[in-house]
Amino acid sequence: MKLEHLALNVVDPLAMARWYVDHLGLTVKRRYLEAPWGHFLADDGGAVMLELYGNDKAPLLNLPQTAPSALHLAFVSRDVAADVERLTKAGATLVSGPETAANGDGLAMLRDPWGLCLQLVKRAQTMI
Repeated sequence: MKLEHLALNVVDPLAMARWYVDHLGLTVKRRYLEAPWGHFLADDGGAVMLELYGNDKAPLLNLPQTAPSALHLAFVSRDVAADVERLTKAGATLVSGPETAANGDGLAMLRDPWGLCLQLVKRAQTMI
């Protein structure tokens, strides 16, 4: 099996999708401009997608209160410190880092403007 997408029911999928395209380099593969406003966003390799939608009949995750260790999206970064600076200027908030883990990985954890945790990682040894 191949992972196609992870779906998140969010408060403002239109604005959130725009932010992910503008600041994280995701590409819109499909979108719906009526409820539930689904947006399928692909990574730069086109291998995995994130679906953001707003179904008001379904429960929402309390993203600002969800611990980074419980849920986060991890993005490969070429320069973690520079990406932290760029994303915080765009409305993200820093949770931790930048730091270098014992295995040599560069890491930082942020929250996007809606509270979803984003991990930035520069692996010492590429995993995928």
